[in-house]
Amino acid sequence: MIGWNAFALLAVSSLSPAPPPQAAVDIPAPAQIMAVPPEIKALLRERVTNSTNSPEKRLQRLVELIFLPDGLGLRYDTEATLTIAETWQQRRANCLSFTLLFVALSREIGLEANVQEVGQVVTWYQEQGLIFNAGHVNAGLRVNGRLATMDLDSNVLYDSRGPRQITDQRALAHFYNNRGADQLAAHDYAAARRYFDMSLQMEPRFVPAWSNLGVLDSRVNDLAAARQDFEKALSINRNHAPSLHNAAKLFLQMGDTRGAALLQTRLERTRNKDPFYQFMQGVAAERAADYTLAAHYYRKAVRLYGRAHQFHFGLARAYFLSGNNRLAEREMTRARALSGSDEQRAIYQSKLEGIRRMEARHASH
Repeated sequence: MIGWNAFALLAVSSLSPAPPPQAAVDIPAPAQIMAVPPEIKALLRERVTNSTNSPEKRLQRLVELIFLPDGLGLRYDTEATLTIAETWQQRRANCLSFTLLFVALSREIGLEANVQEVGQVVTWYQEQGLIFNAGHVNAGLRVNGRLATMDLDSNVLYDSRGPRQITDQRALAHFYNNRGADQLAAHDYAAARRYFDMSLQMEPRFVPAWSNLGVLDSRVNDLAAARQDFEKALSINRNHAPSLHNAAKLFLQMGDTRGAALLQTRLERTRNKDPFYQFMQGVAAERAADYTLAAHYYRKAVRLYGRAHQFHFGLARAYFLSGNNRLAEREMTRARALSGSDEQRAIYQSKLEGIRRMEARHASH
């Protein structure tokens, strides 16, 4: 995953002490990140370009080279924000590293390829006292006039706008921002700042880096700088939820209660329009066994983004767990109809048949 936006839930209200001095981190240059090592170029000639002139066959052989054990044997690792050379050496990648690798190698074999960005996805997780909202990237290709998308994660739910092509510069901004977030979580604030600065050199209007820089400045108790960082982020995207959340906490700490209240109001308005936030609230309620509340949030998610089969599945679960099998069956049917893969449809069909069997047993008593 990419585009990490640090929510400083603890950092703003309880500032961390300055970390001990650490060894300087070697930050790769932009050209170094996308450079394809000679040994990879030789392998591409041997196994891809010398054996066929067909773009479709070259693409297929590239995929095999990357994923099969006798090639790269790539494995997924959410923490692996790596250069192309590092990905090749370590045989692991997150969505960003995979995308950079796939785009660079596709270009090497004569295909038209670009990085694509998804503004939001349904993937949230917690590490090192921070909560990260992970965006997403994948590779877009044009093969014989047809558009195709290569994605390392088939389970991710895109926002309603879907992938959008971005420049290599913006892709590199993602890379440096990810690395900075890693260093921020590790409390190496000097390295984190260098990475965030490089991210903003690549893309001066890159909101996640401004937001993360605000978290960093708040952690080192430079509250005035943190305020400027968050205000810059919000001047570019006034509804950026991580910046709104962090800025509201910071304003409270600085004694600006009116400013904090205005930001909090805007944040709540943004969340009320965000199907992903509503969905995650439903997940939290479901885990707490409050199925009525879970259904409430899942219904809001469905109203905001009705084409997401995962939202209907969540609502079906909440109905089923609260004993409403009729509505659970309805939502499971909708989830199955919206599902994009035969495998997922089969899973939903199996669950749907289970609900129907249970309903039939209840009806017979």
